[in-house]
Amino acid sequence: MPVDPQIQNLINLRAALPELHTLSVADARAQFAARDFPGLRKPAVGRVVNRDLQTPAGSLGLRVYTPLGEGPFPLMVFFHGSGFVVCSLDTHDGMCRNLCAGTSCVVVSVDYRLAPEAKFPAASDDCLAATGWAVANAAALGADPGRVLIAGDSAGGNLAAVTALRIRDQGGPRLLGQLLIYPVTDYYDPGTPSMTENAEGYGLTRAGMIWFWNHYLRSPSDAANPHASPLRATDFSGLPPSLVVTAEYDPLRDEGEHYAERLRQAGVPTQMKRWDGMNHGFFFWPGVVDRATAAMDEACAWVKTLLDQPSGRAAKGP
Repeated sequence: MPVDPQIQNLINLRAALPELHTLSVADARAQFAARDFPGLRKPAVGRVVNRDLQTPAGSLGLRVYTPLGEGPFPLMVFFHGSGFVVCSLDTHDGMCRNLCAGTSCVVVSVDYRLAPEAKFPAASDDCLAATGWAVANAAALGADPGRVLIAGDSAGGNLAAVTALRIRDQGGPRLLGQLLIYPVTDYYDPGTPSMTENAEGYGLTRAGMIWFWNHYLRSPSDAANPHASPLRATDFSGLPPSLVVTAEYDPLRDEGEHYAERLRQAGVPTQMKRWDGMNHGFFFWPGVVDRATAAMDEACAWVKTLLDQPSGRAAKGP
């Protein structure tokens, strides 16, 4: 279908901004930090608290969203999108509020280290550490350590997928599921048809992805590591039930859908939903874009359905 008119309006409004790959890292971060739009849905939650986790690599910021009502609540550990370079707890505050209110989960948003200051695998190490900490401290957070999910959008979807792989292979908390929102799952080279078809004109560009990857990896050889490119894993069995969300006009569409197919082939209960007319980043826009509101609500409904299933069906680490 054509680009959704509400999405096209947002694309038009942002057309005057410089292309991301032409900016310095500092200016790119400032551009993302300034992004906002009147009318965004920001539902009420019970409490929002910033926490600080001390790791061997230093201080790791967390933001904990607690739903309205009485706990213990399920626990969702969330990794924000960023291209591994930009964005923050603040840029994804609205998304986390929607996930918290829509799923009745305690949402722990992770302020993992960004590249190029901290290159691969720093972000993955932080996300794994934060997941372990959140589960170990679930009771203090008002959460149930037996009902745990991970989630992320874009580069955060990459980090969620990688965290699930690492927990399966290295040991860690039991995961009931993973919510992967237009995830980065593979390196840009050689790329997919959607990386070419949607290379320009829809927000995220192929040139932007090259810029992100060049900042994130220590060298191109890192791209072969499944902890950087989870689609390159050789074994997808034993991973948690998954929902993979993609967008029609997204350079990352095909790699997300390929990841969902690899999960299915390995016997992992997996749902894949492509939102036609949408572009990369559309989960930012509930309340402004009707189909974004519907997509957020549908993802939250999937989480709640998953939580209603017997816990014994969750994937386990070794």
